[in-house]
Amino acid sequence: MDKESQILHYIRMNPFISQQELACKVGISRSAIAGYIANLTKRGEIKGRAYVLREESLIICIGGANLDRKARSKQKVRLHSSNPVTISESCGGVARNIAENLGRLGCNTSLITCIGDDKEGKWVLDETRKNGIDVSQSWVLPTERTGTYTALLDTDGEMVISLANMDIYDKLTPEMLAEKWSHIAAARAIFLDTNLSAESIQYMITRCRDERIPLYLDPVSSAKAEKLPERLDGLKAILPNREEAELLAGMAIESIDDCRTASEKIRARGVENVVVTLGERGVVFATEAGTMHLKPIQAEVVDVTGAGDAFAAGFLYGITNDETVGTACRLGLAAATLTLQTEQSVSPLLRPEQLYALLEEEQPS
Repeated sequence: MDKESQILHYIRMNPFISQQELACKVGISRSAIAGYIANLTKRGEIKGRAYVLREESLIICIGGANLDRKARSKQKVRLHSSNPVTISESCGGVARNIAENLGRLGCNTSLITCIGDDKEGKWVLDETRKNGIDVSQSWVLPTERTGTYTALLDTDGEMVISLANMDIYDKLTPEMLAEKWSHIAAARAIFLDTNLSAESIQYMITRCRDERIPLYLDPVSSAKAEKLPERLDGLKAILPNREEAELLAGMAIESIDDCRTASEKIRARGVENVVVTLGERGVVFATEAGTMHLKPIQAEVVDVTGAGDAFAAGFLYGITNDETVGTACRLGLAAATLTLQTEQSVSPLLRPEQLYALLEEEQPS
C-alpha cells in the first residue's frame, strides 16, 4: 500500500487522528504528512477547507476587528512635514488577523468582536467570513463606528507611527460576553487581545481560570497592556513584545539576559508561560522549566505589518496540536517569516506544510 493510500486508510478509521499520529503510523515526518494532506485535499480525496482531523479543535479569538490603512512613504519620512505616500486598505485588528492566520493554517476558528453598522464593518466581516472564519457570534452596534488603524511606513517597511480609533470596543461588556458563554466554553483554546475594556479582560481571565479553559493573551500595545490586572492567574500564555514586556515586568530590557529576567517577573504574576517577541532578535520564552532564547529565521523583509499576529497564530497552531512551547514558538517564527516576505498583513503562503518546511530548513545539517 502506498503512502497516500495508507493515510486515507487511517483517516477513514479515525477521522480525528492527528498529523503526528499519522506520521508515526506511516513512518514518515510530520511535515511530509502535511504535504500529502495538502495534495489529497487539492485532488478532492479529502473534502473541505481542511481535512476533518483539525475540526474538533475550536479556537475562539476575541478582540479587535477593524479597517487597516497603510500609508507607505515614497521617500524617507520627515516628521513635522508633508510626506508623499501611497495608501492601501485591508481588514485588520489583532484578534481578526490571528483568526484569519489560524484559518489559513486549517484551524476551526471563530471570531467574537463588535463592529459599527457601517460599510467598513460589513466589509470587514464579509472578508473575514470568506476566509472560513465563523463570525456569527459578533455584534453589529448601530450607533458606533467600526474601529480603524492607520500605520505610516517608512521606505524600508518599518512602522514610523500608528493611529488607532478603537473606542467601539469599550462597548463590549462582560454581560455581552456572558451571553456568548455556551459558545466560548466549547473552545479548545481562547485567544484574547487587550482592545477590550479592563472589566471585560478581567472577566475573561477570571472565568476561564475558574472553568479551566486555556486562555492566551496578546497585550497589543504598552498603553493597552496597562488594562491588565496585577494577577494573571488563569492565563496559559501571554505574548508581549519588548515594550509591553518592559511595562509588565516593571524594568528596562536592553539585552537577552534582561529579557529572561523580565519573563520570569511576568511569570511571577501568575501566568503559566511567557513568550516575548523581539523582532530581529527573535523570541525569549519562559516556562516552569526555565527560559530560552530562539533566534529568528533569516528572511528579506518586505513589510513588518502583521508579523506579530502571524507569530501568535503559529504559536497557537502549535499549542493546540500538542506541540511543546518551544516548538510552538518555532512555528510562530516560521509564520512570522512568511508574513514578513509579503506586503499583505496575512500571508497567502501560510500553510502548515510551509511552517514545518521552514523549520526543517533551519535545522543544522
